Amino acid sequence: MIQKENNFAYIDGQNLNLGVKSMGWVLDMKRFKIYLKDKYNVSKTYIFLGFVAEYQRMYNAFQEYGYTLIFKPVVDDKKPKGNIDADLILRAMIDFHENKFDKAVIITSDGDFYSLVDYFYSKEKLKVVISPYFKTCSSLLRNTAKEKIMFLDNLKEKLEYKRKSTA
Repeated sequence: MIQKENNFAYIDGQNLNLGVKSMGWVLDMKRFKIYLKDKYNVSKTYIFLGFVAEYQRMYNAFQEYGYTLIFKPVVDDKKPKGNIDADLILRAMIDFHENKFDKAVIITSDGDFYSLVDYFYSKEKLKVVISPYFKTCSSLLRNTAKEKIMFLDNLKEKLEYKRKSTA
């Protein structure tokens, strides 16, 4: 019997949301969680977000779907910004050093994650980098992930959120 990998996903929440939104659609987070489990054997899925109280219902839904939410206080100058990069990297490295996962799935387009992706790639611990959109993905990230990168733009049919009819 072949044992399944035990992979962890680390999601840059704002980057994922804005990247998919830039393509004109909304990601169905429930279906996305299932996709990660089925396609990449993800057993634990972290999503890193800046905390904004008015989104509490959305956060509750994410938790019901099985996501582990990690919040960062938001700096609210004029536009809320939660800058989660260091938190995501720290959590991924702690999990790596505690040998909690077989491989990591990193979900972002942000070149700030270059070092993390490069390190996991060199240690054969990178399963895949998932970027919302090729055009918005950092070339540094694309070049570092090499063949271990994929884009959500061709999965719209499978992962787009469709409002339920109220009729």
